[in-house]
Amino acid sequence: MSATDPRDAAAALAGEPLSAAVSRELYRSGMAKLPAAVNIITSLGEAGRCGFTASAVCSVTDSPPTLLVCVNRTNQSHKAIAASRVLCVNTLAGPHHEALSMAFAGGVKNMDERFAAGDWTTLVTGAPVLAEATVAFDCRVTHMAEVGTHDVVFCEVLGIHEGGAAEGLVYFGRRFHHLA
Repeated sequence: MSATDPRDAAAALAGEPLSAAVSRELYRSGMAKLPAAVNIITSLGEAGRCGFTASAVCSVTDSPPTLLVCVNRTNQSHKAIAASRVLCVNTLAGPHHEALSMAFAGGVKNMDERFAAGDWTTLVTGAPVLAEATVAFDCRVTHMAEVGTHDVVFCEVLGIHEGGAAEGLVYFGRRFHHLA
């Protein structure tokens, strides 16, 4: 049976095993066709500020205002987020943020050098807030759940910074696209 086989639904209702999950390669190919906002997730750790680029961010509920962020447990920022229990989701604006996104995606290894490429401030939690972000959500981590190689981090929004940008940066088809 395929993943779209209607017999899978019947099997699930009958308590029978479902078809195997799709391959990692097929999954990654499909996800490349799912447009997503480009964000820099920032936090504070023993070594100071840290951050990484992420597209796996979404709203959970508005009462209480909650986002979820997926963080690979091998990411150097994971330890800081788990320890400090704070993070900021900085949604990037237009083409001028592509280089910043790539730096935080690992193109620049040194955290101080990553942060030197932007203008940063803070709100409630002390996590770094990108002044030019389209919007920044300053959050307290309320729950973390392990799923495969990542932790799904649920975050209550304590502060919001809305930048003046009327643009957005989206990742689709393994490249950046600009929204106006």
